Amino acid sequence: MGAERRLANRKIVDAVVVSDVTAMSNYNVLARQGAIVDASTRGFLLQIEREDLIPEEFRSNLSLESLVGQQLVLFLPQMNLDLDGVVKRATHTGKGTFEIAVDFSAEVPEYWRECLIDLLPAPGEMEEA
Repeated sequence: MGAERRLANRKIVDAVVVSDVTAMSNYNVLARQGAIVDASTRGFLLQIEREDLIPEEFRSNLSLESLVGQQLVLFLPQMNLDLDGVVKRATHTGKGTFEIAVDFSAEVPEYWRECLIDLLPAPGEMEEA
């Protein structure tokens, strides 16, 4: 059992709404809202629409590359929870949609990340309620 897990299992999730995506370097809110669409114990994939971006430099540009390496924090209203991590990749996927890959901060314990992934709803899971 001592072998380290090299690849974290990914979980496609039913878009979990997030709000107030904020850059920790200057505490500027970058986006009003977005959605986590994929997650693992290593990090998560955030999808943001252009109209939800707040800084004009991002709304008028098709690149969020300047975010790579920055620490972000965001709020999950459904879970009353803040998440933070470091941007690893930011790409425009077309039609005003951006995907931002975020790795959890090193301070976030592995067991906590595993619990979070278990709690995130799979596609269609919330509709059954």
